[in-house]
Amino acid sequence: MLVLSSPSGAGKTTLTRRLLASDTNLTMSISVTTRPARPGEIDGKDYVFVSGEQFDALRGEDGLLEWAEVFNNRYGTPRKPVEEALAKGQDVLFDIDWQGTQQLAEKMTDDLVRVFILPPSAEDLRERLICRAEDPPQEIAKRMAEASGEISHWAEYDYVLVNDELNRSDRAIAAILHAERLRRTRRTGLSDFVRRLQSQL
Repeated sequence: MLVLSSPSGAGKTTLTRRLLASDTNLTMSISVTTRPARPGEIDGKDYVFVSGEQFDALRGEDGLLEWAEVFNNRYGTPRKPVEEALAKGQDVLFDIDWQGTQQLAEKMTDDLVRVFILPPSAEDLRERLICRAEDPPQEIAKRMAEASGEISHWAEYDYVLVNDELNRSDRAIAAILHAERLRRTRRTGLSDFVRRLQSQL
């Protein structure tokens, strides 16, 4: 499970889309949320949009691996699709915040890789939020105010990237994913291969 977290506007969503387009063994964990869809967002692709009552029902039946409240809206990771993808041997990509990452780490720490993405500067972060043209000025001010608190959790992550150049950050995340797949503990069938190899010597 590969987690990407960042303050809003640091480029996480763009990096996520590029990584998914370039890696066929990676599937996206689609979060459920109680917030309304933004223009252009598709239910079931960007998020699964649910009511507060539906969200509470999922939580009550242990159907969420993690959940958090962000900007007065709730977000959560449905358990079933993640477990099904992992059982098929697929890696799962998560676009979640530090609160959700902490919960995942408590439940599934052995198979979790955490990457925190930082903007190159506060001004750059503000400009990205403005250029995104998705939020009114008061919402942008709110997100900027929250950014410092989010960034304070950077040390809880395995890797930290400063997203000052998109292609470089893209390559760095792909390298992290490749290296983590090569870890001895994740190489299924490696013990049998080594035993066969030794028996031939």
